[in-house]
Amino acid sequence: MAGEFGMVLRRLREEAGLTQEELERRCGVSVRTIRGLETGKRGNPRMSTVQQLADALALRSEDREELLRAAIPGLPGGSAGAAGGPGPREAGGEPPAAEQPAPAARHALAEAAERLAEAVAARWQREEEQRRIQDPYPLPVRWKAAPETLTDHWANIRRLPPGAASIPLNLSGRLEQIAQTYRNVPSGRLVVLGRSGSGKTILALRFVLDHLSSRTPAEPVPVIFSIGAWDPTAITLRDWLTEQLTRDHPGTAARGPGGVSLAAALVDAGRVLPVLDGFDEMADGLRRPALEALNAATLPLLLTSRPAEYATAVAETDVLTSAAPIELTDLTLDDLDHYLPRTTRKTDPADPAAGAWDSVLRKLREPSPDRPAAPLATVLSTPLMVSLARTVYSDTPDHDPASLLDTGLFPGAEELEAHLLDNFLPTVYRLRRPGARDWDPDRARRWLGYLAHHLTELKTPDLAWWRLGNGLRASTRTVVTALVTGLAIGLLDAAVASAIAAATDGTLAGALLDGTVVGLLAGGLFGLVHWLTYTVTGKDIRPAAVRLRIRGRPETTTWTAGPRLVIGTLGGALFGLAYGFVVGLVHAYGWKAGLASALYLGFVDAIVLGLVYGGGTGLTFCLLGLLETPLDIVSAVSPRSVLNADRGTALTQLAVWAPVFGTAVGLGAWLVVDLLQGHLGPLVLGPTASLTLGVISGAGGALGYTLSLTAWGQWCVLSRIWLPLTGRLPWAVATFLDDAYQRGVLRQAGAVYQFRHARLQSHLARAHRRE
Repeated sequence: MAGEFGMVLRRLREEAGLTQEELERRCGVSVRTIRGLETGKRGNPRMSTVQQLADALALRSEDREELLRAAIPGLPGGSAGAAGGPGPREAGGEPPAAEQPAPAARHALAEAAERLAEAVAARWQREEEQRRIQDPYPLPVRWKAAPETLTDHWANIRRLPPGAASIPLNLSGRLEQIAQTYRNVPSGRLVVLGRSGSGKTILALRFVLDHLSSRTPAEPVPVIFSIGAWDPTAITLRDWLTEQLTRDHPGTAARGPGGVSLAAALVDAGRVLPVLDGFDEMADGLRRPALEALNAATLPLLLTSRPAEYATAVAETDVLTSAAPIELTDLTLDDLDHYLPRTTRKTDPADPAAGAWDSVLRKLREPSPDRPAAPLATVLSTPLMVSLARTVYSDTPDHDPASLLDTGLFPGAEELEAHLLDNFLPTVYRLRRPGARDWDPDRARRWLGYLAHHLTELKTPDLAWWRLGNGLRASTRTVVTALVTGLAIGLLDAAVASAIAAATDGTLAGALLDGTVVGLLAGGLFGLVHWLTYTVTGKDIRPAAVRLRIRGRPETTTWTAGPRLVIGTLGGALFGLAYGFVVGLVHAYGWKAGLASALYLGFVDAIVLGLVYGGGTGLTFCLLGLLETPLDIVSAVSPRSVLNADRGTALTQLAVWAPVFGTAVGLGAWLVVDLLQGHLGPLVLGPTASLTLGVISGAGGALGYTLSLTAWGQWCVLSRIWLPLTGRLPWAVATFLDDAYQRGVLRQAGAVYQFRHARLQSHLARAHRRE
C-alpha cells in the first residue's frame, strides 16, 4: 500500500504542476521524505505529513480522501476530515493507530527514545550542577502572559473545533511550574520571551529536567537545540534537528527503522520535543524565514527569544502558529534580599549574621524622593547581572559591593553592567582551583575575545572544537594544511628512506631528495584534496559518529562497502595518476632524458601508480567501512569526550590504514608491473623499491589522510599548531576550554561549548575588535 500512496502523491503533485523542491517549500516536508514516499522507500506516512502535503497541494475534498485512503489501508470513504484535524496528536497523547509504524519499528523507536531520555536527563543534571543553579537555591524566575499582539488565536492554541468559544489560558507561573505550564497548553507550543539575562536558558534547562522527571513513555523527549545556529534558507527544520541530534548524541547516527538514521526516525516520528533556545541570536535576515518554517511545521516545541527580536519577526510575517507566549518578569528587591545575603561571607564581627550585601540592599530600599532609583536596582533586576555581581563581590574578600552605589563611578545602568562584565573574567581567573592550571587573566581575556569574535564572524553561538580553524580564511586553512601535511610526510619519507638506504648501502642524499620531493608533492596533493572536498563545497569536517571495532562483529551502520570502494578507488587513482606523472618527470630529469622520453616516463608511471594507489585505497576504504560501528546513544557527550573519541577513531584508522594500505601498494606494485610488463615497455621494480614504496605509502598516506581529511587532524594542524603559533589561542587549547567551562565562563551544550551568556560573548567580541 506504500506504493499506492506514492503513486497517488506523485500524480497529485504533477497535476498541481509542482516539483518536489517546490512542494517542500510549500509544506516544510523535506525533499528526502517526499522522494521516499513517492518511491515507496518510506511507508506508513504520519497523518501530520499527509495533512501538510494535502494542504500544500490545495486538494479538493475527493482528492484529499483518495490520498488519505492510500495512506491508511482499509479506511472507509468519507473520512477526509481525519486528515484535516489539528495535528498529529494532542500534547502528551499517543499518535493515532493509523500513523503507527510496524510493531517492530515502533518498539525500536520507543527503546531509542527511552535511551535518549536517559542521556538528556544525565547531561542537563550535570550542567545544572556545574552552573550552580541550586547554590543556594534557584533565582525566582517568574512570568506572565505576553501581549495579545504576539499571541495566536486562543481557539488555535486550545485546539478547539470551529465555532467553539475560546477563553484565554491562565499562563502565569514561576520556575518550578514550567513543565506544568507547558502541559496546560493543548497545542504543545510555548514561546518564552524575556530581555537579555532574564533567565530564558535556565528556564529551558529546568523545563527539560522537570518534563523528563514526569514524562510518560508516550510523550516525546525534550531536547535543547541552540536555534541561533540554524540557517533556515539552507536546510529544513527537520533535517537540521536530525543533524544537531546526531552531533550531540552520536549514537543516533546508527541505522533506524526504514533505513534512515535513528535521529531522523525519532524526529520524523514526533518522539523529539524541540526546545529551541535563542531565537534572538539568529542573524537579522534569518528570523523571518525561520518563523515561516516553524509555522509550516506541525511539531510541538518550546521557543525562547528576546521580545524585540520576536516582535520584529512577527511583524514581518505572523505569530508562531498555535503558540502561547509568556514573558519573563524582573526580579524584585525582595528577591534580592532573600538571595544575595545567602551567597556571601559574613564580615561584621558585631553582627555575625550580617554579610557584605546587607547594607547595600538597605540603601536600595531607602526612599529618595529627590533623585531617581539607584542604577544598581535596575541592573540587579535580571538573573544574569545578579550572578555576575555575586561572582565579583560575593565570592571575593577584596571587593566591596558598596562601591556599586557610587553614582560618580557608575552614573547609569549601562556603566554598571559594563563594569560587571569587565570584572567577571579577572575575578574568575584570579580564583585558584585545586589541581587546575593557573592562567594569566590578561592572556585568558585575549584568547576568549578571539573565540567570541570567531563565533560572531561565523554567526553561531556554538563553539565547536572542530570549527576553531574556520575563523581563518579558506586560503589560509588550505595552505597551512598543505604545509604541515607536506612537512610531516616529507620528514617521515626521509627517515624511512634513510633507514632503508643505510641497510642496503644506499645514499643519504638520495633519501633526503626523495623526502623533499615526496613532501612537496604529497603536501600539494593533500592540500588540493582538502580544498576540493571542504573549501569548494563549503562543508565542515565533522567528528566521526562511529568508532572502529577490530575485535568482534561490528554493528551495522549506514555506510556500505560498495560506496567506500568506489570513492576510495577513484580518489586513490587520481592521486596515483598525478603522483606517478610527477615522479616520472623527476626521474627523467635526473637521467637527463629528452622531452619525449620524460613525457613517456611520466605517462607510464602515472598508469602504474594510478592502478596501484586506486586499488590500495579502495580496499583500505572498504575495510575501514566494514570495521565501523555506531556509538552508544547513552554515551556521555561533551566537547572533551567527543574530541577524545574522534582522536581514538582517527588513530585507529591510522593504525589500520598504514599496514593495510602499505601492503596493498607494495604487493599491488608487483602485480601491476607483472601484468603490464611488455605492454608499456620494460618495467623494473626491485624488492627494495617495492618495500620502500609500500612502507612510505602506508605511513605517509595514513598520515596525510589523518591531517587533512579528519576533524582531529585539522584540530592538530590548525588549533594545536597554527592558532597558538600566531598567538590567537594557547598551546593547550583543550585544557584552556575545559578550564573556562569549570570557571563558569563557558557552558556545555552537548558536543560544543557556548559562552555563559550571549551578552558576555558580544562584550568580549567588541573588546577584541577594539584591540
